[in-house]
Amino acid sequence: MKFILQSIPDVFLIEPTLNYDSRGYFAEMFRQDLFKKNIGYDVNFIQDNESNSPKGTLRGLHYQLKPYAQAKLVKVVKGCVLDVVVDIRKSSKTFGQHIAVELSSSNKKQLFVPRGFAHGFVVLSEEATFCYKVDNYYASKYERGIAFNDKNLGINWQLSHEILKLSPRDKTLPTLNNINKLFD
Repeated sequence: MKFILQSIPDVFLIEPTLNYDSRGYFAEMFRQDLFKKNIGYDVNFIQDNESNSPKGTLRGLHYQLKPYAQAKLVKVVKGCVLDVVVDIRKSSKTFGQHIAVELSSSNKKQLFVPRGFAHGFVVLSEEATFCYKVDNYYASKYERGIAFNDKNLGINWQLSHEILKLSPRDKTLPTLNNINKLFD
């Protein structure tokens, strides 16, 4: 398993080692000891979530405020998505910057998204099943989001905005500059 630090500190792309034989492949997708050694601290994942969506579905950019902020370990088990994280830690040198990576069932890559980041993804394949572990429970009262098309973020979602499928809530999210509750 390779842990590749991304351009924004604390975000890691994780590439599993795939072992093939005549039956297919085997890979360790998560090992707590290697995770802690590479990330640098304990993360106690307490819940697994899964979504299935057709092409063009955009979910995000979402986050939860303290004390229900969540770190996430995300992957795709079917299809392909563009996964995006935005640094929303006000005191960070990379505040407002984002990372976009392609996660797919064929590349088996995972992305570790620490607390203090907004997260979203768009389905690039005909369909995708997206899975993620979180280290805190969902709390709707603390859920927030940022507009996917915030011009100041400059995210290239790789699909025409006309074909994107968003929830009614995600269509009305504020821009990063119009949010008054973020992370310190």
